Amino acid sequence: MEKILKENERIDDLEYKGLKIIQNTEGFCFGIDSVLLSDFAKEIKEGSNVLDLGTGTGIIPVLLCGKTKLKKIIGIEIQKEVAEMANRTIKLNNLENRFEILNENILNLKNIYENQTFDAIVTNPPYKKRDTGIKNESEKKIISRHETTATLEDFIKITQDLLKDKGAFYMVHRPERLVDILSLMRQYKIEPKVLKFVSSNLNKEPNLILVKGIKNAKPFLKIEKNLIIYNNNGNYTEKILKIYNKI
Repeated sequence: MEKILKENERIDDLEYKGLKIIQNTEGFCFGIDSVLLSDFAKEIKEGSNVLDLGTGTGIIPVLLCGKTKLKKIIGIEIQKEVAEMANRTIKLNNLENRFEILNENILNLKNIYENQTFDAIVTNPPYKKRDTGIKNESEKKIISRHETTATLEDFIKITQDLLKDKGAFYMVHRPERLVDILSLMRQYKIEPKVLKFVSSNLNKEPNLILVKGIKNAKPFLKIEKNLIIYNNNGNYTEKILKIYNKI
């Protein structure tokens, strides 16, 4: 029987419907951005086939399996060791029939799937452009944080190819890339429909953005009320506690 944990790995309880995830303490562990994206995308329709571009540990698909009635979600992960770890998370949660990992570069997906295959696509892509930011990171963290294997444009272009007409696209990213994101989405016919800014507290500028787009939709952008993570006492706000299923 396969060992469930390997060196430097741990099992984290997601405290939601009994779901758990395996993470490597030496690698890139998921953050609140993935949790917020899974909540932002929880409106994915029943019976949907979903694609997660750059799934990492598989946190977004695991949570979406709990939050939605999707039929199947496929997580694309370029790092072999990370993909293998995510596969063990699938078995740990008995999600084999709903969640599948593909160890592949997103640039190759056109050779694997036909156009307009997926009802929805989600992604928490690398935030930093190639050759920017801190350099003293492990290779795993660099791949997770920097556009070393695929660019923001690649993520949006493959979405145009594989998303069905009127299908939904959900992304979490950084505010400083907002102009790039919206211009690329429109260029590739993913019309921006909902934008939400996320701030750590009321006195801080937004440090995350959540964006929803619809393929081949008419122009109309709704900017939702900012999501605040911490209150003045340094505790999670009521909205964040609800997302974490604490209240």
